[in-house]
Amino acid sequence: MESVSRVFDLSGKAAVVTGGAAGIGRSIAERLAEAGASVLVADVNGSAASGTAAELQKAGSRVEAVTADVSNVADIRKMVDECVERFGSVDILVNNAGVFPFASAESMTEEQWDHVLDINLKGTFFCSQAAAKVMREKGGGKIINIASIDALHPAGSLAHYDASKGGVLMMTRSLALEWAVHGIYVNAILPGAISTPGVASQSQAAMTSGVTLEQMLESFTARIPLKRMGEPDDIAKVALFLASSASSYMTGSQIVVDGGFLLS
Repeated sequence: MESVSRVFDLSGKAAVVTGGAAGIGRSIAERLAEAGASVLVADVNGSAASGTAAELQKAGSRVEAVTADVSNVADIRKMVDECVERFGSVDILVNNAGVFPFASAESMTEEQWDHVLDINLKGTFFCSQAAAKVMREKGGGKIINIASIDALHPAGSLAHYDASKGGVLMMTRSLALEWAVHGIYVNAILPGAISTPGVASQSQAAMTSGVTLEQMLESFTARIPLKRMGEPDDIAKVALFLASSASSYMTGSQIVVDGGFLLS
């Protein structure tokens, strides 16, 4: 039986984290690097990705950055190629990049629909496809998709987002079934309400007149049995579990991390 320290040791592994410059992605990159993995932080905001990589390098981690728009397949291929060039492989892929702009179903435009589906669903698929080609040659790997509890429980004015995350959940199962023979594990994390800059900015934009952001978040938090918003590290620690050998008999699984919200 492996010791706990070895179970969570990612030394010698190479990881790509999309949307890794801030929020959940940044925390995941930090946890994987702390466990010994070499991490490529990929983000559409290249300067932010470089800043995150530089900060993690100060802690002695092997972290690099790349600018990548996951809605662009050419960018995805370049991202995977850069990870192989810099670190020799792609052993772990975390599909974290995602957007969630509020829009009512009646007012939603084709451009808004395509923007969300292109990043959240198309991007997740083609990142997985590109990484899996490398993983298959290397004898296996771990793919971790950041879905959402919205895949199971719809939210208002987010039909495009809810549809994209429902698609991510089913795609996780489909890829897990197809790629298990190659030693490629595919699992999904379904976060609930996580306190990130993105959530704060979108909540601010969606507020009705006369309601403060604090009041809106307090009202939402009251519905969570644990009575708090989640933190990015709550998701990062689960991602570390899925990236490690601790999850060696799990594929096609979904892990809900929502403070009990779906129970309410």
